[in-house]
Amino acid sequence: MGNINIGGTGKTPLVVYLCSLLKRNGYQPGIISRGYKGKAGVWPQSVTGSSDPSLVGDECVLLANRTACPLVAGPKRVAAALQLLETTNCDVIISDDGLQHYALDRDIEIVVYDAQRKFGNGYCLPAGPLREPVNRLKSVDVVVSNGDSQASDFNMQLLLSSIINLSNQQVTSNLDEFKNTKVHAVAGIGNPERFFTQLVSAGLDIIRHPFADHHDFIETDLNFSDDLPVLMTEKDAVKCQKFSKSNYWFVPVEASISEVFDKIIIDKFKPRKDQ
Repeated sequence: MGNINIGGTGKTPLVVYLCSLLKRNGYQPGIISRGYKGKAGVWPQSVTGSSDPSLVGDECVLLANRTACPLVAGPKRVAAALQLLETTNCDVIISDDGLQHYALDRDIEIVVYDAQRKFGNGYCLPAGPLREPVNRLKSVDVVVSNGDSQASDFNMQLLLSSIINLSNQQVTSNLDEFKNTKVHAVAGIGNPERFFTQLVSAGLDIIRHPFADHHDFIETDLNFSDDLPVLMTEKDAVKCQKFSKSNYWFVPVEASISEVFDKIIIDKFKPRKDQ
């Protein structure tokens, strides 16, 4: 699974969704991922929800925590896939952001793109934001847009509902309780404005703090001159855990796609599952 754009398009929540879908249908999915910005000296690396994001990458820790699926990270996806197969009982491998990793064999290709930003000027790097030409979409199995679009097979919505206290994750709340409240909104993701817009739509009065995608947060990044609540994305939370405070909260997103998508994906697996 992957995209043809650089930057955030919604791949991570779609991987979480796919893992849940496969589990509900009797499969045992595992995940391989690059481990982007991970500084581990040896690859591939098995990842859990308690792994150090500085070593294996923030998205890997998020995925391991949210999905409870085995996950192996490494720049060489074939090596990661082999380790996953050798050390776990998974029967489906989901490659997070693996579309352009052509050394890796694949049975199904799913592409997700941002319906707001689309494909920019339509040019590939370095002249534009594309990793591959737009006509690559004609050869994949399923195209998903993050947001409403008539150019995709399916539209995915990312929903915000409950929020979780970073210092004590047994403490939860919901966005309605923060309505009309001024908060600091922190986002170090590919498209921070999407997160900010969702908070504003939920009725929050936000102070925007955008950071670069995969920003390596340090404590002073969040030292604001007040005690207002600080709301951040789930990906940022894994890097801020070590210096969390009681007024720090993170906001998980849940992907919502049509049941037709679910059926198409599961139907593509059935012949192999029944063999």
